This record gives sequence, C-alpha cells and structure tokens, in this order.
Amino acid sequence: MTKRAVVAGIGHYLPERVVPNSEFEKSLDTSDEWIRARSGIERRHFAAEGQTTSNLATQAAQAALDDAGLTPDDLDALIVATSTADLTFPSAATMVQAQLGMRQGFAFDVQAVCAGFVFAMANANALIVSGQVKRVMVIGAETFSRIMDWTDRSTCVLFGDGAGAMILEAQDGTGDNADRGILSVDLNSDGNYRDILYVDGGVSTNTTGYLRMEGKEVFRHAIEKLAATAATALGKIGLSGSDIDWIVPHQANIRIIQGTARKMGLSMDNVVVTVQDHGNTSAASIPLALSVGKARGQIKTGDLLVTEAIGGGLAWGSVVLRW
Repeated sequence: MTKRAVVAGIGHYLPERVVPNSEFEKSLDTSDEWIRARSGIERRHFAAEGQTTSNLATQAAQAALDDAGLTPDDLDALIVATSTADLTFPSAATMVQAQLGMRQGFAFDVQAVCAGFVFAMANANALIVSGQVKRVMVIGAETFSRIMDWTDRSTCVLFGDGAGAMILEAQDGTGDNADRGILSVDLNSDGNYRDILYVDGGVSTNTTGYLRMEGKEVFRHAIEKLAATAATALGKIGLSGSDIDWIVPHQANIRIIQGTARKMGLSMDNVVVTVQDHGNTSAASIPLALSVGKARGQIKTGDLLVTEAIGGGLAWGSVVLRW
C-alpha cells in the first residue's frame, strides 16, 4: 500500500470590506473598465484595521475543521503559506496554532509568495508520505493591502486580502494515478528574476517596502512556466492535460489564466475562476478557489485537479491531486 495525502476538509475566509474597482477612480487615473480589461478583476476584499494575517488564517482554518468534522486536537501539524506574516517572528503558523487552541504538534510558515500554497502542500505531502504525521492543516493567508503603493495604479488595483485552508490526512492508496489525494508535485525557482516582482524593503535593510512589479515580464514568464510545470507534474504519474477535470490556478490575472489553459489545450470550462471577486490574494488564492469551487458544486469527489502558481523569486510549481 502507498500512503497518500488526501483532502479531508476545505474552508476560506474573506474580510468584510469589499472594494469595487470604482473606489480606485477617486484617487487614481484608472477606471472599472480599465481594470477589468487588463486583469478580469471586479472587486477584492481588504482587511480591517487591526485585522492581521493570522486572524484571517484562523477563521479559514476553523471553516476547514468544520467541513472535515474535526477539532484542533486532531491535527499533527499546521503550515501557513504567507508573505505578510503579522510579525518578523514568531511565525504566523504558531499564532494560528494558539488561536485555534491547538496545544500539540508543530507549526511553521512557508514563504514562496504567490506560489506559497503549492510549496506548503508539497511540504505537507512529504510529511504524510514519510509517516511523520497523520493529519496536516495547510493554510494560505495574506494581507497584501498592507504592502501596496496606493499611487501605483499598475499594482495596487490587482491585490486583495483573504485566507483559505485545507486539511490533508494520511490514507492508504494502491500507488497508481487512480488514488485519491496528492499524486505528484513539481517545484521550481530561479532567483535571477528577483527584480521583476519583489517588495523594495525588509528587516535586514531597516526599511518598510512596497510591492514592485514589471507586469509585462511577469506575464511573459507566467504562461510558459505554469503550463510547463503542470505538464511535468502530470507526466510524473503518466497523465496528460486531457485527463484533467479542473485546473485550479493561482488567481492573478484572467489573461494569464486563459493563456495557460490554452497552452495546456483545455477549455475555460475546465478552470475554476474566482479572480473577479477576490483579486490576487497571493498564497491564499488557490485554497480560496478550491473552497469556492467545492461550494459551487464544481469540484466533486474523484475529480482530477491541477493547481499551479507562480510568484516572486521567481518561484513556481504545481500539484496534481484527486479530490
């Protein structure tokens, strides 16, 4: 028998404040039409004053526990993917652990920006397959509104805040690609592309920075690298694009999502899309889309999914899983 990391629960949380595109028209040379045409985004959520990344993550975690019918005592580990942790340290994950009342196990953060949830899932899968843990909570949570330059219309209109959480648990499989759970993983990074997507400040430089992005360059790399990582992950288990029920991509830009689907030879009917409602929530976007996709009735038990994401670093990767 083969150990598989199988999805036991999913949930998400969005801050109450909804910010439509029209709100940016008051302070920027932009419009709802301009933002929709270039990104597909119509609205996003912003965290309230005093509402932190760990707060959002805890709400999403509780929703996932409720979905699975589990309690914090049933978890062995907790991983938070984020680039916007509350403090330099301790990790957001340990804060979520405390807020949930989880007194056992261990917790840590993963930082791979928009690809963070894919990297966190890979870590959780390795812990389960190696037999170190039985059940892991994986969370993507961000408050990107805190690192926006509100004078830069090319970036500040694209991002939002939110959190999504998934519980993975060890189950026995047969070892073939018909198993439920995570079937394969492909991870990549290349630090030579740092300057096309980064925050221009940080702890060791004693500065508070803002997100900076060369949109055209990011767009160019995104479609090529996302399609390639998905093909690699599928190839590892003897599958191809025609076997996929759903692509659940990082929700950054509708044109990137459409271009990746085309390159993979798939219709947009096979893509879970939430970017219009959430904007780019970085590491939170994939678990948010998974949770919404399940709630909509799109994602069903037995469906074959590919999740793929690219973010600052550059870091990119994909996970193939059967729901």
